[in-house]
Amino acid sequence: MSHGNFSAKDRPSIGRILQQARIDAKLTVDEVSSSTRVRIPIVHAIEQDDFSRCGGDVYARGHIRTLARAVGADANELIEMFNAQQATAPPPLSSGPLFEAERIRPEPRRPNWTAAMVAAIVAVIGFVGFTFFSGGGGQDAGSVAEGSQTEPAPERTGNAEQPSAEPSPEPSESAVAAVPADKVTVKVTAEGGSSWISAKDSNGGVLFEDVLEEGDSETFTDDEQIDLVLGNAGAVQLHVNGKQIEDVFEMGQVQRLTYTPGDPEEG
Repeated sequence: MSHGNFSAKDRPSIGRILQQARIDAKLTVDEVSSSTRVRIPIVHAIEQDDFSRCGGDVYARGHIRTLARAVGADANELIEMFNAQQATAPPPLSSGPLFEAERIRPEPRRPNWTAAMVAAIVAVIGFVGFTFFSGGGGQDAGSVAEGSQTEPAPERTGNAEQPSAEPSPEPSESAVAAVPADKVTVKVTAEGGSSWISAKDSNGGVLFEDVLEEGDSETFTDDEQIDLVLGNAGAVQLHVNGKQIEDVFEMGQVQRLTYTPGDPEEG
């Protein structure tokens, strides 16, 4: 397929690019629908360049971006194609009010936010006034404040909160390091991109099935085995039973892996 001075009909469309990327990733429409929560009829419609089922341009762009991530396509390029396509064709009448609604909605929120701040200030003034008049003096006001235990509480418990917050990361790190020997523990981390991940236990039960965004990680444990499907294996780093897996996968590559308590045997 050449990309010369041909008409838009001769160039690859958004739907065809998404469909080809899904096929290359060896994913079915059902799997993509399950991982993205975009309904199957809408996935089919978008792959046929029918965006009428999306409910407007805003939702169409969101669906295109979500599907592109799931199948490893370039979301920004597809959004640019969609914008250019919408610019050449006059938008339907229904999309006009939709964009107007998007612009108009933030404006009423400002008075509401201002009203909330005014209400909070009034409440503070009322509380101070109540404390002042009920106490009649600085010492009584102090005793009322002590009785309420609302304001002094952070000062008294400030030192107690810090020790309680500090130990919490330590058990989590030690728990990852000291994985149980009689179980299989798999930690999946998305590095250098996002990837669709499916993880199942030894009984075939789904532990996780969704897009893992870059920088996020998930940990799975089972007595016998963990079955993984990595939609974009090149963006995934695996730790099995506390050991990093050194296998180098390629971006866009689909990998189906199974790990047991004894793994990894090598490396």
